[in-house]
Amino acid sequence: MKPLLLMQTGDAPDAIRREKANFDGMFLQQGNIDADRVQIVHLPAGEHPLPPQSYSGVVITGSPAMVTEQLPWSEQAAEWLRQAMLIKLPIFGACYGHQLLAYALGGEVGYHPQGMEVGTLDIELLPAAANDRRMAMLPPRLKANLIHSQSVLTPPAGAVVLARSQQDAFQILSYGDHVLTTQFHPEFNGAVMHQYLSWLGELYPEQLAEYQLKQQQVSDTPFSRLLLQGFVVSLGAQKALAG
Repeated sequence: MKPLLLMQTGDAPDAIRREKANFDGMFLQQGNIDADRVQIVHLPAGEHPLPPQSYSGVVITGSPAMVTEQLPWSEQAAEWLRQAMLIKLPIFGACYGHQLLAYALGGEVGYHPQGMEVGTLDIELLPAAANDRRMAMLPPRLKANLIHSQSVLTPPAGAVVLARSQQDAFQILSYGDHVLTTQFHPEFNGAVMHQYLSWLGELYPEQLAEYQLKQQQVSDTPFSRLLLQGFVVSLGAQKALAG
């Protein structure tokens, strides 16, 4: 059986890695992914995936990098994803992964004019979501955890917009039944989101009160997590039930 590729595009801040997990661990945990069924490839560290046909699917993580930096490993990943789309490889991308795929397919990515979007925020499903079976388990409005400065500003041709937030019009994009990407982080639980806000408060003490207020609104986001888990289940890469 082919492995699931976890395309790691960066690392969480040191404090979060020490206290919680790195991005790969977050996806394994929140996605309920069987570690024996996954190959983790850390792109910024110089690791390279096998050709797309070697995998059952791919999950693309978030990153502290920016897609518009056009870093060599990111540009190589964009080309890999274009090849993956040609063979209809199942793809799930979050945050950087969401933006990277849109960029790879001709969309526009850049800094959002309203600045960083961060915290546990409301996501609103759009009418197109009613026609997508992957959205069937979601309520019309759900909570999701976010931290990003760049966004998909213009989706590529063929992308279907399934959800938005108050700030970002393209929170979930679909590229057919086999590809789904989210600007939010389904791999973040409430504890991780809370710690990210503490980290931001240390980086930007002048905004500490704002981040502390956002911490009061943090929660786990089980419905957003269902999208990731549903993708994993569709590939048979989930952990076996205990007992």
